[in-house]
Amino acid sequence: MALPQVAIIGRPNVGKSSLLNALSGHMISIVEPTPGVTRDRISTIIEVNERYFELIDTGGYGIVDSDRLEEHVEQQIHKAIESAQLVVFMVDIRDGLTPLDETIAQLLRRQSLEVIGVANKADTAALMPNAAEFGRLGFGEFLCISATNNFNKAVLLERIIERIAHLQSERPVEPVMKLAIVGKRNAGKSTLVNAIAREDRVIVSEIPGTTRDAVDVRVERDGRTLLVIDTAGVRKTGKMDGSIEFYGYVRATRSVRRADVVLLLIDATMPISQVDKKLARLIADEYKPVIIVINKWDLAKDAAFTGDFDEYLSTQLSGLRHAPIAFTTAKTGKNVQAVLDLATELFKQSTTWIPTPKLNKAIEAAQAERSGARRGVAGWPKVYYATQLAVSPVTILMFVNDPRLFDENYRRFMVGRLRTLLDLPEVPIKLFARSRRTNTDKSSRPPS
Repeated sequence: MALPQVAIIGRPNVGKSSLLNALSGHMISIVEPTPGVTRDRISTIIEVNERYFELIDTGGYGIVDSDRLEEHVEQQIHKAIESAQLVVFMVDIRDGLTPLDETIAQLLRRQSLEVIGVANKADTAALMPNAAEFGRLGFGEFLCISATNNFNKAVLLERIIERIAHLQSERPVEPVMKLAIVGKRNAGKSTLVNAIAREDRVIVSEIPGTTRDAVDVRVERDGRTLLVIDTAGVRKTGKMDGSIEFYGYVRATRSVRRADVVLLLIDATMPISQVDKKLARLIADEYKPVIIVINKWDLAKDAAFTGDFDEYLSTQLSGLRHAPIAFTTAKTGKNVQAVLDLATELFKQSTTWIPTPKLNKAIEAAQAERSGARRGVAGWPKVYYATQLAVSPVTILMFVNDPRLFDENYRRFMVGRLRTLLDLPEVPIKLFARSRRTNTDKSSRPPS
């Protein structure tokens, strides 16, 4: 069941993103004094006394965008208005009534929408009488608020719930899988999101850096709810242009950490870059299941060298040798469903609980391969038994003779064999070694 949608509408820099963050209690939208930071529709689900609604942040209406994306931003605002059952019309009490406020009011009146007017930045009592002039816009008395100071936050939430009380509002279905899409700038992440969502959910442009925030998009596919996370394009840290791009990178890394499966998008027309390698290392360090998605494959010079390309990727992204590779053309939707099916398989692998007898049999077989004739030799690593601690990632604790003998090379070998023996070929496995002896043994150490 679709949730009631509440859209925050207003001109640039009145505090829409700050309000979304305040009402959600989380730093979701990037907040900067620079006009035009928000371009896409940023949404989150709000719960108040077991009533739920989707709150949508939008770009500033009438923005003069530095990258000439005004038309795209305005389209996203109109989509938010068309889908909303209630609009929170925000103005700046310090600036007073402006011609652009009046233009927005005319737009909202034409849509015959339910509107709550809020006058933001009412940080002092002396400013509050200024809200009276906004009554001329035709939406009744504007509520004085301060998004940054949470002033009248509870009052606003109460008014929102009152206005949507007649609409059905059940607890939303939890997504079965969270899918983060990361990559360098202009790799086609937003195009892929729209292909998955089957609508123009986020702005797509040839201009690098179009997406600035991490945008959560709930998608219904084959009767299942997915959460697809579009992220800002990444480039070298030294080339980042100011705090907006830096915050976009921070949110991209955060998106990797909260994802169940990551799609690392690689531009088929470009060589593997340091940024691609940096993202691959992040994904590997976080033990995330990942699909290496080669996008724009239709533009590659020679589509017949797929095999060589696989070897090239293994060399360049050595930490992700276990990751499956998919070739797509997001612009036309080619192979997008195959990528989703593969992501589902990786999610299934990463959430597998292995029966303890099967796990120990695999450990024994792997150890026998490694040890060979040297089994029983003093100073040789020996695993007594193992147990699984967690999933996502599959996490295994081995009880051993001496953890210091299990160096990185041995662990890498063991993980590689376990992937095969346990039928988990394409996901990371986290492996710990602990001494079987008592805690008084100085060589004993808990998993980190």
